Amino acid sequence: MAVNLGKYGIWRWWNGVDEELAVEIEKLGYGTIWLGGNPPGDLAHIEKLLDATSSITIATGIVNMWTDDAPTVGASYLRIAAKHPDRFLLGVGVGHPEAQQEYQKPYDKIVSYLDQLDEAGVPVEGRALAALGPKVLQLSAQRALGAHPYLTTPEHTRDARQQLGRGVLLAPEQKVVLDTDAERARATARPPINNPYLGLVNYRNSLKRLGWSESDIDDGGSDALIDRLGLHGDADTVAAGVKKHIEAGADHVSIQTLPPDADPLPVYRALAEHLR
Repeated sequence: MAVNLGKYGIWRWWNGVDEELAVEIEKLGYGTIWLGGNPPGDLAHIEKLLDATSSITIATGIVNMWTDDAPTVGASYLRIAAKHPDRFLLGVGVGHPEAQQEYQKPYDKIVSYLDQLDEAGVPVEGRALAALGPKVLQLSAQRALGAHPYLTTPEHTRDARQQLGRGVLLAPEQKVVLDTDAERARATARPPINNPYLGLVNYRNSLKRLGWSESDIDDGGSDALIDRLGLHGDADTVAAGVKKHIEAGADHVSIQTLPPDADPLPVYRALAEHLR
């Protein structure tokens, strides 16, 4: 892998990461900052964060294939890769059918988009795919550096690694709540997990493939499901839960703190001590 993600990174909405936060995350020893929420295809924000830091990798999780055309994104990638070699990973995906009026044949869209990235000069090792199900996981192994699954558990990571085989990047996201009060932690985790993710068909199907029932997924999610999707406890307990993805075959885990609008630094500082 030309891009070094490190073993652990952070995941946060792209407009919630400024240069100051990026510098602090780098100081804490995390390897990658994943920028979610469909960062714009000009990648200008990514470039600012790379300019402000010296070694940390920046990855998109993800640029949406429906909203940003491949030629524009490809040109942006080449600009950044020339300026900051081996420090940027382009994560791309098709998002959710509920969010796209024109959303049709997502697999064909992914293939055609990757074809256009090829034409634009974006190397296979410079990109990753948002992938949950078997078909797109296999495509991520064939046409990208690997997969960036979102809203997953270590069980999904284990299954994904078996499907991908060795030598293919597997970089799941994991949500966490640093709180030892279980009821309060669930009350923090449930709203951002339930809305929108538990209502979206791709995540529902992914969870059902893992053995979760409709009753687990409906009505805000069962306590058992919320506990798996939003790890909670003290720093040692949460770090141990994050490490289970590595034990299950992940190369890298991106950690998202909840609630999403709270200052994430105290949590990332506490976890860094246990993840080193």
